[in-house]
Amino acid sequence: MKRNWTRKLIGGLSFTSAMFVFQACYGTPQDFGLDILVEGQVKSKVTGLPIKGIKVSVEENMQYDFTNDEGKFSFYTEPVNSLKIKFEDVDLDQHGTFVNKDTIPAVTDKKVYLNIVMDSK
Repeated sequence: MKRNWTRKLIGGLSFTSAMFVFQACYGTPQDFGLDILVEGQVKSKVTGLPIKGIKVSVEENMQYDFTNDEGKFSFYTEPVNSLKIKFEDVDLDQHGTFVNKDTIPAVTDKKVYLNIVMDSK
């Protein structure tokens, strides 16, 4: 009797484990590469050095990134008719103060690379 109970318990755990494995095989839905990669670098017009902490965002949706120590940014966004990208100095004067900027790049491929130069305030 005890052996039968143990066999049912192990069988139930095995079945449950198998269900988790098959569920994990499904994964998340794919978008088939329809997103656009937006990447680039932001530099100061005065010094020519990279600027850290600039918020780079797409106006039409919620995608954004902050520039790193090398002034670089990279994120994916949904394809839209007119891609307006904003560059905002949101860290106050921690890395200098810069005038906000926006641009509308020509999207010819699934990738946009921008070299942005920002003016000091």
